Amino acid sequence: MQRSTDRIFTTHVGSLPRNRELNEFLLHQEYDEPYDEGRLTAVLSAALDHAIKMQAETGIDICGDGELPRIGFSIYAKDRMSGFDGVSKRNRTSDLINYPQYAEMFDKRVWATVARKPKVWNAPEAAGQVCYDPELSDARRELDGFDAALDNTGREHFHDSFVTAASPGVVSTTMLRAADNPAYPTDRDYVLAVAGEMKLEYDLIVSRGHILQLDAPDLAMDRQSLFRGRPLQDFLDRITLHIEALNLAVADIPRERVRLHVCWGNWDGPHTEDVELEAILPIIYAAKVGAISLACANPRHQHEHKAFKANPPPATMSLIPGVIDVTTNFVEHPEVVADRICLFAEALGARERVIAGCDCGFGTFAGYQFVSEDVMRSKLGALVEGAAIASKRLWS
Repeated sequence: MQRSTDRIFTTHVGSLPRNRELNEFLLHQEYDEPYDEGRLTAVLSAALDHAIKMQAETGIDICGDGELPRIGFSIYAKDRMSGFDGVSKRNRTSDLINYPQYAEMFDKRVWATVARKPKVWNAPEAAGQVCYDPELSDARRELDGFDAALDNTGREHFHDSFVTAASPGVVSTTMLRAADNPAYPTDRDYVLAVAGEMKLEYDLIVSRGHILQLDAPDLAMDRQSLFRGRPLQDFLDRITLHIEALNLAVADIPRERVRLHVCWGNWDGPHTEDVELEAILPIIYAAKVGAISLACANPRHQHEHKAFKANPPPATMSLIPGVIDVTTNFVEHPEVVADRICLFAEALGARERVIAGCDCGFGTFAGYQFVSEDVMRSKLGALVEGAAIASKRLWS
């Protein structure tokens, strides 16, 4: 998957916008409320068919299921594992503290399509030993739905497919370890235990023929939340542990079937306290993955091709730079997309190791999105068109 010999492949990062009815069903599940299971099955099936057909029509090469069955990219894990209870007391990001007027606008605008929020900042905490459902019921159901939608649209439209999963690190920083948890005296114990449990899901995804994408915003974003105001080295030490845990969890998966997504948080805020990429790249490069996906299209990180030129990834790694911003409704011109792709191809000195992607997902949680679905479709079209232009330049 990770290499192309004649053109630039395209992909996205995972989540796609959910329709209002699906959002409401997911929120009923989130709050343990009754709902019509038959109707949910029908709504979800139709939404998956729509998402896969849309990707085929726009020309995306490596498609995903949009995370449509999940309440959110990270917090879904609490519903597949036991051992969680209470509420995690997580720090707000520095953007929402340093810019209170922005914080007020953010809350009003981002959650405008739903009456209540998923448990994003108030997820439960690990109160005891965490154990993944041994039957992998939800994971199998999700993969069955994705496979059915792929069959309905036609797998021949795509070069490959991927399924996202929360990394051990982001699970541990979303569902924090309770201080009095008798099962895990230290955070290290907890993180490594999560890795062992999530491995079941990771192995299943790959066994079903999909690329595994590990979502790990903790490797950058948590500098301005969990580690806000603390020495940089504390943060670097923690994410080094996260990479160690990740490598244990993917030990039985071929490197080329795993990709790692890293970002500074999926919102349109100032991001003035984002950790510098140069500080975390050496740690990220230790991950046993075949590709790294990174947010590089937003105004705060459009310069990151320079970091890759100064410190290129190992020869075993491809790069999936974000060349589409998922927090603005501007549709990037295909020539702009092509320019961005070519900058990364030049930085790596290896066109075959570049896959064009987006900064993050378009629907990180149920009801959380910045870009309307019709604009998103145009953005993905610009991604495909820009990749075609870049391919002509790079292979001419």
